Amino acid sequence: MAFETIRQGRERLIALLLTTPDPVLDEVASLGIVTEEEYEALEKLAEPRERIRRLLIKIQRKGERGCEQFLECLQSLFPDFPPDLQPPGRRCVTQTNDAESLEGGAFSEKNEAENPEAAVTLGTNELENPGGATSLEKNDLENPENTPPHEENDLGNPDGSPSSGEIDPQNSEDATSSEKNDPEKLEEPEKPETMLSSGKGVVTPNSATTPIKDEPENPGTALPSKNDPESPGGARSSEKDAAAVSSKRADFEGSGNIPSHGEEGKTAAGKGTIEDGVIPDLDVSMPESRAESPGIASSVERNGAETPGAGASVEKSRAETPEDSVSVDRSGTEVPETSPNKVHAGRRGAVKTVLSKLRLRKFRNGKLRLRDLLEISPESLKDWTPYVLGDLPWHFLRKLMALNGTARSTSLGQGTSDEDTSEDEEGRVSGDVFSLREDKSRASLHPLDVLCAVLLCSDSFLQQEILSKMSMCQFALPLLLPALDTPKCTLMLWAMRDIVRKWRPHSLADSRGFRAESLVLTSMPTISFVRLGSCSFSKSKLLNEVLSPSQQHHDFFIHRDMDSGNVPREIADGLVEISWYFPAGRENLDLFPEPIAVTNLRGDIESHWPQFSFLTEVSSAVFIVTESISEKEYALLSSLQGSATKYYFILNSQAGKAKKTLGFLNILAPLLDMKKSQLLVKEQSNNSAELVKKLRSTLQGIMSSSPKSTSIQHMAVTARELGIQVDEDDGECWTALEHVQEITSEIQDMAKYKREMLRLQGDLWKNLAKVEKELCRMKGQRDVSPEDYRSQLRERWLELRRQQNQCDLTSGMVKFISGIGQLCPAEKHHFLKWMKFHLDHIARGNLSSLRAEYKEKCRTLGDDTQQLAELDELISASSLGVEHFLRELGQFYEAECSMVKERNLGNIQRQFVCLPGIAADLMLEGFPMELIDGDAANIPLQWVTDVLTELHAKLGGRSRMVVITVLGVQSTGKSTLLNTMFGLQFAVSSGRCTRGAFMSLIKVAENFQQELGCDFILVIDTEGLKAPELAKLEDSYEHDNELATLVIGLSDITIVNMAMENATEMKDVLQIVVHAFLRMEEIGHKPNCQFVHQNVSDVSAHEQNMRDRKHLLEQLDEMTKAAARLEKQSRVMKFSDIMDYDPEKHSWYIPGLWHGVPPMAPVNMGYSESVCELKKYLLEFMRHRSPRRASKNVPQFIKWVRSLWNAVKHENFIFSFRNSLVAEAYTQLSVMYAEWEWDFRKEIHLWMSKTETTIQNQSPDDLGPGTFEKLRLEIHQILHSGEQKMLQSLQSYFESGAGNLHLVEKYREDFHRSVTFLRHELESHLLCKSEEAIRIQKGRSKIDHLQTGYMKTIEGKVDGLLRDCRERDKALKPYELKREFAKMWKETLSELPLESLPLRQIHKDIHYQLCKDLENRGSLVKQMLHKAQNLLTYQSKPFCMKKEYLDLAWHKAAVEFITQQCTRELEEFTKSLMEECRKYVGQKVHSQGDYDQTYCRELLWMINQRLQENVTGKIRISASFEVDLKLHILGEAASTFQKMHEDFLKKNDPQCRLEELRPQYFSTFRDLYYEKDACQKRAFDFSHQCLIPALWEYMKKRLGIEIVDDFLSSGESIEYGSRSFFQFTVQKKLLEEMDFNNYMKYVSNYEGFVKAWIQTCLISHYRETGGLGELERMVLATIMKKIRDALESSECQDTLTISEFLEQFCQVMCKELVISKDNLEVILFKNTASVRQFSADIQTFLPQVEESILLGWEELGGEMVFTQLQFKPQDEIFKHVFGCGKQCPFCKVPCEAGGSDHKQHFASVHRPKGLGGYSYETTDRLVYSLCSSDVASSKSFKNLNTAFKWHPYKDYRQFYPTWCIQPDPSISASDYWKFIFTKFNHQFAREYNVQPANLPPEWKKITKEQALQSIREAFNME
Repeated sequence: MAFETIRQGRERLIALLLTTPDPVLDEVASLGIVTEEEYEALEKLAEPRERIRRLLIKIQRKGERGCEQFLECLQSLFPDFPPDLQPPGRRCVTQTNDAESLEGGAFSEKNEAENPEAAVTLGTNELENPGGATSLEKNDLENPENTPPHEENDLGNPDGSPSSGEIDPQNSEDATSSEKNDPEKLEEPEKPETMLSSGKGVVTPNSATTPIKDEPENPGTALPSKNDPESPGGARSSEKDAAAVSSKRADFEGSGNIPSHGEEGKTAAGKGTIEDGVIPDLDVSMPESRAESPGIASSVERNGAETPGAGASVEKSRAETPEDSVSVDRSGTEVPETSPNKVHAGRRGAVKTVLSKLRLRKFRNGKLRLRDLLEISPESLKDWTPYVLGDLPWHFLRKLMALNGTARSTSLGQGTSDEDTSEDEEGRVSGDVFSLREDKSRASLHPLDVLCAVLLCSDSFLQQEILSKMSMCQFALPLLLPALDTPKCTLMLWAMRDIVRKWRPHSLADSRGFRAESLVLTSMPTISFVRLGSCSFSKSKLLNEVLSPSQQHHDFFIHRDMDSGNVPREIADGLVEISWYFPAGRENLDLFPEPIAVTNLRGDIESHWPQFSFLTEVSSAVFIVTESISEKEYALLSSLQGSATKYYFILNSQAGKAKKTLGFLNILAPLLDMKKSQLLVKEQSNNSAELVKKLRSTLQGIMSSSPKSTSIQHMAVTARELGIQVDEDDGECWTALEHVQEITSEIQDMAKYKREMLRLQGDLWKNLAKVEKELCRMKGQRDVSPEDYRSQLRERWLELRRQQNQCDLTSGMVKFISGIGQLCPAEKHHFLKWMKFHLDHIARGNLSSLRAEYKEKCRTLGDDTQQLAELDELISASSLGVEHFLRELGQFYEAECSMVKERNLGNIQRQFVCLPGIAADLMLEGFPMELIDGDAANIPLQWVTDVLTELHAKLGGRSRMVVITVLGVQSTGKSTLLNTMFGLQFAVSSGRCTRGAFMSLIKVAENFQQELGCDFILVIDTEGLKAPELAKLEDSYEHDNELATLVIGLSDITIVNMAMENATEMKDVLQIVVHAFLRMEEIGHKPNCQFVHQNVSDVSAHEQNMRDRKHLLEQLDEMTKAAARLEKQSRVMKFSDIMDYDPEKHSWYIPGLWHGVPPMAPVNMGYSESVCELKKYLLEFMRHRSPRRASKNVPQFIKWVRSLWNAVKHENFIFSFRNSLVAEAYTQLSVMYAEWEWDFRKEIHLWMSKTETTIQNQSPDDLGPGTFEKLRLEIHQILHSGEQKMLQSLQSYFESGAGNLHLVEKYREDFHRSVTFLRHELESHLLCKSEEAIRIQKGRSKIDHLQTGYMKTIEGKVDGLLRDCRERDKALKPYELKREFAKMWKETLSELPLESLPLRQIHKDIHYQLCKDLENRGSLVKQMLHKAQNLLTYQSKPFCMKKEYLDLAWHKAAVEFITQQCTRELEEFTKSLMEECRKYVGQKVHSQGDYDQTYCRELLWMINQRLQENVTGKIRISASFEVDLKLHILGEAASTFQKMHEDFLKKNDPQCRLEELRPQYFSTFRDLYYEKDACQKRAFDFSHQCLIPALWEYMKKRLGIEIVDDFLSSGESIEYGSRSFFQFTVQKKLLEEMDFNNYMKYVSNYEGFVKAWIQTCLISHYRETGGLGELERMVLATIMKKIRDALESSECQDTLTISEFLEQFCQVMCKELVISKDNLEVILFKNTASVRQFSADIQTFLPQVEESILLGWEELGGEMVFTQLQFKPQDEIFKHVFGCGKQCPFCKVPCEAGGSDHKQHFASVHRPKGLGGYSYETTDRLVYSLCSSDVASSKSFKNLNTAFKWHPYKDYRQFYPTWCIQPDPSISASDYWKFIFTKFNHQFAREYNVQPANLPPEWKKITKEQALQSIREAFNME
């Protein structure tokens, strides 16, 4: 017993089912073993074991029959199901037949031999054991009379009970059908009533009624009644009937019972027979070849032969016969049902089963959408081989989207070939090696079942896409979809709306014309093919042969000999397919002269009478394929009497049947008005070619007899009359259509409609585009100044925008906005589709008539080109699509935005603010969005920006994108390539080529986003290059360059599409592409490039073209060089320099799209496979690229669009490109570099500070010859280490994957060089400082040596005085003691031979050096020097320019202008040089050393160097200038050096030094005399006389470094992080203050202004924060800790004497503190204290020391602190932000480039030249032009560098190659300086003593807010 089997094997079953719990649960639910409620309850259980355990309990509660069904289900699911767990009734049969069966049954050799074409053969088991299974001799078609009487018995119960009329409720599945229910018995004339009888009488087509209770379950098996809702003669179904039908659905859905009736029963039966090893020679499924008793299926199922492809749900359907008008409810009670309900319920059950197998149940209600299908997922990288039934829908859809001809295949992939064989321990094969049994996993579904299931689960838009792709593949399309989830079949009108076909009828062959029309609107004859009864040859295969041209066979219809075509259909019966033949205009090749439609009904007409009725109504002719006609068929066909349709019969002649069949046909002939030609007989002796020939001839005869024509749209009318559903008949579709018709009804002439209704995008928009480009190119400037011309253009632009804004919305646009704005999403989607269909239809009509007119005029007008040109323009203007309406919206939006910006419109008055959101929604739905308007060749930037911004917001900020673009010659299949690759909907074959560029969004699956590195793929389709309509324009090449530059600049991957037929065009395209790639390389963007060579079909293409690829690379190299010259690039370049191109990996050879000659050619399989291979490569490339480079998000993409488009609009792209993303990345890199540089500098400064201290602590003897060399080596090591650290940081940063680093890759070398430059700079600094420190220390050695001697003498005298005083009789009082000491001190100093250093006359030494420098300059110079006054007198004299300084003899016309220019240039040079020299002198004075002769030599070298660099070649100066300049500079220096020398002498005067020590000596003397414990006193003196001065000097050295470090890491550091940040900060502050004097300083003395600014900022920063005190405490605390550690160290504590202790202490602190030797000697004098006590005493004074120093610094105050510091923080921060110090050669704005050794200088904002004092030579008015405008204009300049010859501004780099002056990205970019100039025009004029500028009126409208906004944008601070 099955119940007992489950009970005993529970644990084994649980273990088995846990391997695949979900499929088991799905299967038992689909079979109805468990109810929906039970299924859902089990689904909710999270634990699989609990789920399975409860399932078994529920099964056992259903009784024995439920348990048996469950075990049978498991046996079908698990091939290795244990025999002891199998259902008891099946075990013996399975074991007996296992070896013989093919998929569970045996093949009847007897039947195969007797009738190889027969559709039915017998199972061996059935023949050998007639007692055990029903005998099927009735299947012997050759001898139907031999069939003995057959009693009604149950196949599962051979004893014959119960009868077919009495179904056992516990075993309803095993009910047996009687012979009168066998459809094969239809041919027996003696028993006609068995045809459709219910046992009560014969039902004929003329019968009025049929009793419901006796009616067969399938109304299709009964002749249609007049009352039958689907009968041809019956009334249409009432609402009441429909309700009755729907009310009964639940029973069948809940139980899973699928009644076997009519065609469905036969399908199930067929399936069972297939499984029993019977391979019928079918058309597609069993019903077409035979009508079999459901009892057979039941018997076969009892033999246990089910496979995964055949679900147990079909078993139940086989149990019930057409007579069984009952079903069994859950209680076992028989429930009579009406026939329609059982039909629909049975169909629903079958559909449910198929959907479960295909895992599509979740899409039954929530339909599958196109965008779900197009989503990029990990499966996109995998092979599309299906391995389980659930893979089939996705396999079909993916292959179909890729236009792959194998999409309909439903074969499942296999594992290893030997997996069914196993070996024993000795390696021998166990079991049979060879078997007729096939692996059960190979079982599949019929392709049409998969198609029906997919269409059922798809929304209407995906259905459209599916049918469109099927049409391209030349697959037959579903015309009528069977009643799957509805009671009625459905006409697929909407699904075919998108299909457009082109053909050339023979009537247009001579004129070479063609027709292009929507398929559903094209009227043509329709020929239908149907089957009556069984047929042993394939109707579909016959049709394929008829429709296929010679040598171009194609399987339009699926037939039995195709892959999986022999699998029985489960739900596709009743499907009507349609295919077409379209002529190509070649009479000798075309099969038919005009288009013809061919339909094919799947299944028998008696089972699908509504479909057949529909076909008879719409067809010109109906071909009925049959093998025999009996009385039943005769009765059925006679009901067609009176039909206007012609009927043809195709008879497959069968022995023994022909006579009877012909008899019936002769009777039918007069009824159906048939002629002899309307019968085609396939003789057994003839092959199919003869029949094909006859059939074609017949069809040609029909075509020539003016048959009726109808379109699919007209068929819908007939369908509705017959009660057939039309897929368009839903509310959403009709609502959308009504909106569209309101718009399109007004459109007749498209060009006229566009002029009148879409006014903004006509001349207004085109003129706007021209003005925008002219603003950048300034070609029409002529004599107008650039700024005036730009103002004029700006005003013109505003006027055009005003005109646009004043235009009211036309009626068409109002309706369009209503459609996309007010309809719900589904209606909106329909609306846009309807718009496309209607507009395309109208466009085709317009274009067709215009082309005909053009052709006629070409013939009649001859050379009159004007009319032809006008007509040609009209043809170009006659395209109208949805994109034009959206473009109009964009223009309304842009015009409104312009008015808001100009303050002509308030935000509250805006009407179109919601439009970008609507457009963003459309993009998310998959609609292509126009990026570049191809008609105006312009980008509506504001519109595109705001749409994409809305898109970013709707995506919640998750909008990382990889951008893929395609470029190529027009009409080379670019759009088709993208559509095939990604399933997109770019317009193709719509009567016009792509214009401009469109972008479409593809979602990446959540589980693939991380791996792919993006959330979306943005695909951009572009206008074709080398377009013929543009070729006549002068700038067509530039237009192509612009397009290529833009799309390549936006893309991450660029596909260059080339057709191999045209080598010249390919070369042109390559030139354009190379040009664009060169531009991208220059701006740091390197997209990947894939070259696609189309129309290359040879399998050896890749190998054969190796030489071609090498030649291509050589061509590319040549083109790169040419492009570099055009772009004014000086370096020699190769193609490999501008992109990473691998000819082997990046070249693709793709066959042509069509396999054969269109219009009947399907898509080439090679094309589809190659495109898929390319797609996989691109996805793999993206996946491997993602870790290295971050994808752009939408805001970044917007910035790229803006900057690229701005640069494209300028003629010189490379030097016009400004991108905020590049700027951000560069700024970030500059900030990081500045941090690394400061870290390096800080380390060096600290090292130098310690080194200087160490040198100062060394004696002259220690500073030997090797000291400097040792330092040099140490300097080299520390610099090398720091340099490598910086370079490593630089490399790590570039490898870090930080945002957009690839964009600044080209600057890496600049920063690399800057590191090396910094190292050399620091090396020079360290060597000089070290050498100077050694020199100073050595210079002091003599003084220190003398001082030591003097101190020894004094100490001796003090010691003598002490002894003398102690020996006196009475103690001396303090004042007496003081008097005695003073007397001794005076006598001693008078006795000492005090030697002072000699006072030198520094000015004389400098004068001597000057004379030596100029000794070779001739006698004139010597005379001038001789006449020169004392150098010291030049200190007070300012340097004034004299006329004789300039040597203008070289210029023939030494006009005043040139003199002024030269004088000004020389003045600026002199001022700069003198400032530099003062700075050098100040540094030397700050060192507090003595003057050295090298100082003068270095000054002279600096002067000579600058004269050589800056003046020679520019200005010819006289000798007097050089002499006077040197005299002034050296005179000023001499005075300063003289004071420095005198200060040094004073500080180091021996007497002064000794006098400073006198108080300490006296104090020591007094303490010794009074014998006080002087230890504490000496410790106090050491702390105050030694430590405090040393610590003060330490603070002066270290505090400056710490201030810089603290300031640069504070909150304000961002302002000093890069030069751009600093410039913005300064200019913003100046704008807030609006002080002219500050602006004047900023413009005229930038360096001085910045230094003062930084110092002010530092002081105010620390004043406000109070942080300076904290820094002082921190620095002091650090050194104090070191002092305490030193005092407590064992090295110091273990010394024996104070002398050793202090010596050790000084040694430990020698790198930190310089302790005065003089004071130290005094401390040691007569110091006999305990070391430990002395150390402890010192430590007790340390807090006082610390407090004293902090108090001293606090008393200095903020500003004075900075004057005390040796390391000036303001100077270091100045270096941080000042950079290279270069200024723009025109407007003097400072360079902002990062690093210190960059190749290119640039500035974000340039300013009017008048701010720098430039004035016009003729009017003496300030110049107000900006160099950033001038370089884009046609103006010229002349100056010293051009030798005062005019030179075009555009070619300024000829003289200033290191400067990159970029044109302003917008007219408002320089608003800041325009505003300042306007405000201070008169002040600047007074300052420069010239006339104020005549500024353009536009400048006066600029507000302070706009000025601030302009620098925000310029410096990228938004």
